[in-house]
Amino acid sequence: MRTAMKTLLLFVLTGLAGHAAAGDAAIGVAIANPDRLEGDSEADGRRKPADVLEFFGIEPGMHVLEMFAGGGYYTELLSYVVGDEGSVVAQNNAAYLQYSKATLEKRFTPGRLANVERLTAENNALDLPEDSFDAAVFILAYHDVYYIDDANGWPEIDGPAMLKEIYQSLKAGAVIGVVDHVAPAGSPLGSVNTLHRIDPALLRKDFEAAGFVFEAQSEALRNSQDDHAKPMFDPAVRGKTDRFIYRFRRP
Repeated sequence: MRTAMKTLLLFVLTGLAGHAAAGDAAIGVAIANPDRLEGDSEADGRRKPADVLEFFGIEPGMHVLEMFAGGGYYTELLSYVVGDEGSVVAQNNAAYLQYSKATLEKRFTPGRLANVERLTAENNALDLPEDSFDAAVFILAYHDVYYIDDANGWPEIDGPAMLKEIYQSLKAGAVIGVVDHVAPAGSPLGSVNTLHRIDPALLRKDFEAAGFVFEAQSEALRNSQDDHAKPMFDPAVRGKTDRFIYRFRRP
């Protein structure tokens, strides 16, 4: 019996290693894809997509939800990695669509990214299919859950309700990955409006309160030269802020 259990464990671990290797290979091919939108590759050095996507465990055949997809830099990479057997739902609200309009027109010209479904939905009105996604990602965007600007079409977001909706849309065991700009520890919520950063401890508290289990963090995008005092749009730090990468999982 003990030998049989060891054999089964070895089989499972070998299978997991095989999946990881396939995912890493697909990520490398995606990043090297000559069909990527012009200008995307220039951002790779500062965004380190291989480190991010490998850490999140994105693999061919997955069905992935991308929240606040913006201009679609990661949407395109996810599309290539998951391939024809997988799919990507790229969510934006009206404000994000307007901000990224020019890039999105190029990104989604006819014939590009056929496995991507574009979802336009305000965050207080999400209606996602149940038990559908193998992974979800927030890339440099979760801090906007705390952003408020009614005058410019950004009402207060019910964060717990939004995370509850995402939770039910994920399959058991699914990953939810987050990248965001680091704010000083204990920063008041109002500072999001000026800094466009978030305290990692606050983000982790939100996700754990929603039922997600914190699994690991990556240091791939940390920058000790960033003192967290400048808004992430400041030219002195834009594109090179101190960023944290967290991986959670739905039990």
